[in-house]
This record gives sequence, structure tokens and C-alpha cells, in this order.
Amino acid sequence: MSKESIENLVRKLVDTVPQGIKSVREDLEQNFHSVLQSGLGKLDLVTREEFEVQEAVLARTREKLDALEAQLKDLEKQ
Repeated sequence: MSKESIENLVRKLVDTVPQGIKSVREDLEQNFHSVLQSGLGKLDLVTREEFEVQEAVLARTREKLDALEAQLKDLEKQ
């Protein structure tokens, strides 16, 4: 998750804080930021680019598997 996305999420969270508590807004904003970064850092996430590369590799592997299965069927018929 990009730094900009985290900042947007923090802003949205801070904006949901009731008016009476907004006096501690800076503290809340810092805490939200720290908690989000820590939590997201623990997740096993990949970038969109990495995902798309692996998706393409999987598609090529599937094509090769299909071709090998077809060859095996042909050999079994003989």
C-alpha cells in the first residue's frame, strides 16, 4: 500500500472523530498512522506489478500443462 493511500486512510479516520475529541487530532492522526503502517507491514502483500507477472507465469504454465496433457492422451491412444 502506498504512502499516499495510508495518508488518505488516516485522514478519513481522523475526519470521523467527533468534534469534542478533535483537540487531540494530531495525536490520533499519529497513532492511526503508526498502527496502519505496522499492521500493513505485517501482511504478506505484493505489488500490482508482481501480481501481474505471476499471473502471466501461471497462464503460460497452464498452456504448457494443457499441451502436455493433450500429448499424453495422444500417446495413450497409440
